[in-house]
Amino acid sequence: MKKILVPTDFSDHAHYALKVASEIAKKNNGEIILLHMLELPHQAGDAIGSGHDLPEIMLFKNAAINKLEDLMDDECLDGLKVSEVVQFELAFDGIMTVSKKNNIDLIVMGSHGASGFKEMFIGSNAEKVVRNSDVPVLIIKKEQSTFNVEKFVFASDFTDEIRKPFEKVVEFANKFGSELHLVMINTPSSFKPTHVAHEIMNNFVSKFVINKFSTHIYNDTNVENGILNFANHINADLIGMSTHGRKGLAHFFNGSISEDLVNHAVRPVVTFKI
Repeated sequence: MKKILVPTDFSDHAHYALKVASEIAKKNNGEIILLHMLELPHQAGDAIGSGHDLPEIMLFKNAAINKLEDLMDDECLDGLKVSEVVQFELAFDGIMTVSKKNNIDLIVMGSHGASGFKEMFIGSNAEKVVRNSDVPVLIIKKEQSTFNVEKFVFASDFTDEIRKPFEKVVEFANKFGSELHLVMINTPSSFKPTHVAHEIMNNFVSKFVINKFSTHIYNDTNVENGILNFANHINADLIGMSTHGRKGLAHFFNGSISEDLVNHAVRPVVTFKI
């Protein structure tokens, strides 16, 4: 977690994410890249090439640069290496581009979620980033007085395809000194006897060196409710999941529990791409 990307629209939620990112960077001797995307109307985008209304476009850019400069003076960034990027691109596209170009280790984003028709047809930028990012994405929903991750819930079915992303989960937990609460959610449509579930989880964790962990079986009506209710039950500091990054019709019909959690959870959520 040496290079942390923090997209910002200068909102309160974006600032909550920046404060958390700065804590993580300081604990890991890391650096922060602040990114602001200028989402110009289509005709303005064409104007960049034609020279039409260029002064107005530059006015937007200069205003964004000035806001970033002010943000870089925030006391939470004291002592950190911080760089800034202003880019003319849609927010989601720009985040993906900058992340890959700069070999980012972690993306930290603020989000107030999405719901109803907006969630179904548009989705939040955070949800799109979670779906597509190859690096871990940490979503912050509210202001954190301090980002201490003592109780880290990781929910999974603990199949073989999870092994690779789970390496990053363990690294994350060990760096924060967290107790990793591994939980398998039992639902009516996908039920396993307790002894079978424990055997699956014990076989899975035996391949990893985890400083502190415990295993749990939790029964609920569906996986998302199970994760949220279990996290509430133990008063977790962070919820983690792996995501398949489904796209197109597969995503529309199957959905993604990770993305649903990003929209609905109040606690911080971190996702790891399979």
